[in-house]
Amino acid sequence: MRLHFLGTTGYHPNDRRQTACLMLPEIGVLLDAGTGTFRARDLIQTQSLAIFVTHAHLDHSIGLTFLFDVLYEKAIQSVSVYAEPAKINALRDHLFHEQLFPLLPPIDFRPLLSDCPVELPRGGRLTSIPLNHPCGSVGFRLDWPGQSLAYITDTTAALDADYVSKIRQVDLLVHECYFPDGEEERACITGHSCLTPVVEVARHAQVKRLALVHTNPLDLDLTMLNMAAARKIFANIVIPNDGDTLEF
Repeated sequence: MRLHFLGTTGYHPNDRRQTACLMLPEIGVLLDAGTGTFRARDLIQTQSLAIFVTHAHLDHSIGLTFLFDVLYEKAIQSVSVYAEPAKINALRDHLFHEQLFPLLPPIDFRPLLSDCPVELPRGGRLTSIPLNHPCGSVGFRLDWPGQSLAYITDTTAALDADYVSKIRQVDLLVHECYFPDGEEERACITGHSCLTPVVEVARHAQVKRLALVHTNPLDLDLTMLNMAAARKIFANIVIPNDGDTLEF
């Protein structure tokens, strides 16, 4: 299966990267709905879309307001937006408040519960994973027979974090990496990750590949991340650009 990276930075877009959005066009699944969501229009292959939102912060949700154009002239019969119940309330009450956005797109909000996996096309299953982040967030593990993917964003990576055991041996781990090493205090305060803890998590969880996303938008060339040192800990790392794809 092919994962498309539609938005790979965090907080705000820059001249090269939009904010968080990943897509599996073959099965009509989007992970997060940041500013990169507008790119989903050209990739739609299915008659339904399922959008899984990690949390309600705008860099992960504002793309829901783009859906009128994303769906325009597309043969989409249903759009389901999955999020934790409190986040659904926040999106309905605030993102789609009439003073901010006057009309709700044709979407069906569905509660996402950690003890209730969501069935996916092709015999797949998505499980949500609680993460430590201000106001709360979740990650996702997606499993099919012989294939697996984990998406962990907006949390502070640590070997003793509860989520690490939930992502063991996935084929592809997509993990946030907002800060370089040396910014551990800011990472902890803001609920984000420095580079070395992320790669240590990948090695400890025995994942096959690691893709770094939700990078700092001020670091256009990502030169603040010491990738040579990181690859000594875990070799199979990529930093996708917007528009890149990865098979897993």
